Amino acid sequence: MLWIGLTWLRLKIAQSVALGGLLLLFSLLQAATTSCPRSCQCFDKNGKYVRCAGKNLKEIPKGLPADTVSLHLNSNKITKIPNNAFKDLYLLKELDLSQNAIESIDIGAFKGIPDGLKMLDLSNNKIQSVPKEVFGKMKAKVRLSNNPWHCECTLQQVIVELTLDPETVNELICQSSVQEEYTGKPLIQILDSGINFCNIHQKTTDVAMFITMFGWFTMVISYIVYYVRQNQEDARRHLEYLKSLPSTQITKEFDTISTVL
Repeated sequence: MLWIGLTWLRLKIAQSVALGGLLLLFSLLQAATTSCPRSCQCFDKNGKYVRCAGKNLKEIPKGLPADTVSLHLNSNKITKIPNNAFKDLYLLKELDLSQNAIESIDIGAFKGIPDGLKMLDLSNNKIQSVPKEVFGKMKAKVRLSNNPWHCECTLQQVIVELTLDPETVNELICQSSVQEEYTGKPLIQILDSGINFCNIHQKTTDVAMFITMFGWFTMVISYIVYYVRQNQEDARRHLEYLKSLPSTQITKEFDTISTVL
């Protein structure tokens, strides 16, 4: 009977520990889901609405709620979007990063962004170029207007794969370009006119290679000409030296050369 009682007691203790562990795990998960960064305001509005706008933030805040649906980081001083910045926000539908000082975006910055993302706003920043892999197969409408874009092949490849917000598409202006004539013009209008920056890039590369090869060829020819002329000059001097010698000494010179040979 004592053995049965001890077994029953152990079973009850094990059940209590397991239940306590589950409750603790649930509490931790709930805290991770509902926590809100100190620099942000979080509201429940058909999902978590997180507003961190105008807080002088210099980077993406840590500890964003995992159930965030709408995230507003606009009007801050963020300069870079690092890899995996939003990978845990599995319900995210709207991401506003406009009116910051963003200059660079890492290749994996939007890795883990859900397919359900509807809007990504990167307008009014300092972005000149982005890696062509940065957006992946993103289906969201993207705003890229009012950035100092450098229009070239990579940017063209990025734009072709994206769904640009039609309201801002004509505000995507080339602040600089591989060809000066396109500077200051809307990128979409340039591409619609039939211009292909990737062809321009290829032609520029071919010209550069041709100039390099021509330079090397000119150097080789110049060296050969110099070498031939130098030998001719040495031969002429030696011949003049021989002519200046008395005939007997010239004979001795030839005899010496014959002996050596």
